[in-house]
Amino acid sequence: MDEDIGGERISLSATSCAYKPCYLGKNLVVGEHVSIGAMCHIGRNVTIGDNSNIQGSNYIADRTTIGASVFIGPNSTILNDKYPPSGNAEKWIPVEVHNNAVVGGGCTLLPGANLGESSVLGGGSVLTKPIPAGEVWAGNPARFLMTREEYDNKR
Repeated sequence: MDEDIGGERISLSATSCAYKPCYLGKNLVVGEHVSIGAMCHIGRNVTIGDNSNIQGSNYIADRTTIGASVFIGPNSTILNDKYPPSGNAEKWIPVEVHNNAVVGGGCTLLPGANLGESSVLGGGSVLTKPIPAGEVWAGNPARFLMTREEYDNKR
C-alpha cells in the first residue's frame, strides 16, 4: 500500500502524526505511534498516550487525558465544561480515557465521564458518568451491557 495516499500529514514525532486539516492546541503531549485523523479539534493541554488512534472529526476538549492504546472512533465529542460557557477553567471537569479503552464513533462524553482501563463505550452513546474498568456500556444515557471479556469474545 502506498503511504502517500490520503491527506497531508503533520509530523508530531518520529512515529506519530495528524492529518490536515485539524486543530492541535497548545501544550499537546503525544506519545509514540499515535495517529490523529483529519478534521479533529484537539484542545489545549491534552495528553495522548502511545499507540492511540484518534479517528477523524473528533472534538477533544482542553485538559483531556487519553491513555495508551486507546481507540476513538470518528465524530465523537469529549467535553469538559458542565455549564458552558462557564468562562472559568477552574470549574471544568476534564475527562480521562484510560489505557486500552475504546470509544465508538459518534459518542459524546460529558464532563467527568471517565472511561476506566479496558472499558468500551458503544457507538452513538452519551456517557454521563464514569465507566469502571473492564466494562462495556452503550445507549443514551449509556448503561452497562457486558464485561470487556464478553465483548472481546464476540469479536
